Amino acid sequence: MREIASPAGEGGMVTAETAVVLPIVAAFVLGLLWLTSAAITEIRVVDASRDAARALARGADEAGVRAAIAASAPAGSELSIVHDGDQVTAEVAVTAEAPGWLLVPLPAIALHASATTQVEPGSQGDG
Repeated sequence: MREIASPAGEGGMVTAETAVVLPIVAAFVLGLLWLTSAAITEIRVVDASRDAARALARGADEAGVRAAIAASAPAGSELSIVHDGDQVTAEVAVTAEAPGWLLVPLPAIALHASATTQVEPGSQGDG
């Protein structure tokens, strides 16, 4: 089998190009992982706010709702509850820090979600 000779001075070009491109690809992948992690956290925040509003509309006590949300929402989440006539609003907020496994300093992202629902007739919260 014959070897194809490369033009003079081009030996090792693929290695050099790979050395330049590989860190860029790695940074791009890490950024995508961070965005995916933030999206998952946002979904958990939305679910927690909906669960809280639904439970409060059914007449659950606030202490029980806060305990349930503390167990299901991302760590460090804050729940605020507003009763406005026949409606109840639950807002969950959290600051999502970049995961430690990324090994690069990325900014924290403030995430929040709110859900408003009508209080069900006959529930404890019904005035």
